Amino acid sequence: MNKDFFRVVSPARFLELLDRFPPLAAAPVDLEAARGRFLARDVVAAEDLPPLSRAAMDGYAVRAADVFGAGEANPAYLDCAMEVPIGVIPSAPLPPGTCARIVTGGMLPEGADAVVMVEHTLDMGAGTVEFRRFAAPGDHVMHRGDDARNGQVALSAGRRLRAQEIGLLAALGVTRPVVGGRPRVAVLSTGDELTPIDVTPPPGGIRDVNTHALSALLRDFGATPVPLGLVPDVEGAIHAALAAAVADCDAVLVSGGSSVGARDFTLAALAALPDSEILAHGVAVSPGKPTILARVGEKPVIGLPGQVTSAQVVMTLFGRPLVERLMGDPQALTRKPLTFPAVLARNLASKPGREDHVRVRLEHAGGDLPLAHPVLGRSGLLKTLLEADGLVAIDAASEGLEAGSRVDVRPL
Repeated sequence: MNKDFFRVVSPARFLELLDRFPPLAAAPVDLEAARGRFLARDVVAAEDLPPLSRAAMDGYAVRAADVFGAGEANPAYLDCAMEVPIGVIPSAPLPPGTCARIVTGGMLPEGADAVVMVEHTLDMGAGTVEFRRFAAPGDHVMHRGDDARNGQVALSAGRRLRAQEIGLLAALGVTRPVVGGRPRVAVLSTGDELTPIDVTPPPGGIRDVNTHALSALLRDFGATPVPLGLVPDVEGAIHAALAAAVADCDAVLVSGGSSVGARDFTLAALAALPDSEILAHGVAVSPGKPTILARVGEKPVIGLPGQVTSAQVVMTLFGRPLVERLMGDPQALTRKPLTFPAVLARNLASKPGREDHVRVRLEHAGGDLPLAHPVLGRSGLLKTLLEADGLVAIDAASEGLEAGSRVDVRPL
């Protein structure tokens, strides 16, 4: 194996290569376990939701035409023909020129098309109600089928299930939605200098940060991390650990040993695995250039730089899209990342030919947009990540950005 082998690709090409890995098999899961998963099939409503038009406020159900033009100086007066308790379907239509006392969630009687809030009415006694505010048809009404229509798609395949979607599924009585798989991702850390976190490192040693930080990121992304411990800088040991990880998990992250130094064996160990292919060795980003992408069978392996900042930035750029791709998100590799605008606080130089991702700290200084202060430092330092609120990308064709420039900040 030629240790000087380097197949650097652009960030866009790296994302394209992730498309080689198919989503995991879908399966039904209990609704309580569905949060964060991606729907694998459309959910078609089997009923209207709400099943009948309901009041969205406490007040009086009316025919809007009967209170047309009503106001403080010109109130309208209607007889209260009925009261609608919660959970009871009105037994008769609302007669013209009358109103019905109703509470939030109460079902509108036939003929009523609006609700006037109780704050804008006055009970005059003897069954008469004064209306000091007009209503337009639909005011304060949740119409039948507003949330979902019987026979129509209520939630489309590929949608991530948040609390909001879980609520709609519950309202529709969907107890076991069909969702994409939750990937089990092996996490390996290589390096003779690493010790477990409960051990005091010897001179020149450091505690294993990446296993724990990467596992936390995987949980945030929706995957199940499978930490497999520390591996020494021995090609045979790395090969054996990778083989076991690939056999047991859906994807593998291995940090350290991804560059071209004398003690960097990850590439050779990967290439020696059966049915393996090195798709990229190096990506034109900073930090994170010596990142490896490999295929072993149908499973992805990402070799991350050992430096803690580089590893976490690479996970933000590429690890999250990979996890979401495996989980069944059809837009995982093409969706633009969520960003928010800020103003750069100082000049930033960049080396053309690579896409720089600069950590920034945000300051709300009273302007329309926050100031983005670059947080500079070596990629082996945790401090730059701890102080940063997000990343600012500098295009590979650019020599830098000027102070005062509007920038897009990607949250960390």
